[in-house]
Amino acid sequence: MPGTTPPAGRLFELRTYHVTPGKLEALKARFRDHTLGIFARLGLEVVAFFEQAPEGDRDEELLVYLLAFADRAHAERAWAAFRADPEWIAAKTETERDGSLTTKVDSLYLQPTEHSPLR
Repeated sequence: MPGTTPPAGRLFELRTYHVTPGKLEALKARFRDHTLGIFARLGLEVVAFFEQAPEGDRDEELLVYLLAFADRAHAERAWAAFRADPEWIAAKTETERDGSLTTKVDSLYLQPTEHSPLR
């Protein structure tokens, strides 16, 4: 409700990567081999990763993940550090030699409701 105080607890970010056709395995490999280590070093807490189930009805491939932060300021500091990280810049450059792995990235910040087990 407008004007109400948000519940105490963590802030979550849901990120949806719209994958360039044929690049899902390369994107998953980049997360596995590079990004997750950088995230851990910089304090970006991964809650879970998801991909569309085989019986999904979308024509495009998606990679979705959920991050947890203490608050919005923590998220902004962590993402700024990540974008400027030399290891990330090198990994992104190397893995995108033949083009971008994604066509679009969506980000949505979420706060748990008062009855959520994720508070």
